[in-house]
Amino acid sequence: MPHAVIVVREGFSVTEQELIEFTRSKLAHFKAPKSISFINALPKTASGKIQKVQIRKELWGDRDKMVQ
Repeated sequence: MPHAVIVVREGFSVTEQELIEFTRSKLAHFKAPKSISFINALPKTASGKIQKVQIRKELWGDRDKMVQ
């Protein structure tokens, strides 16, 4: 099940439902996120790459399998 992690720019506001509806209009139904998390900033390495592993750890906790 697709899940999106979103950082909203300062001065803007958006709801989870608005984003889900927007992505459903632009993507195939199986690619559109079913849920969304809002965070203040994406964790990055010293070279500026996004730490996807860190994001997954925060979402999935200590589970062995990261599937739903």
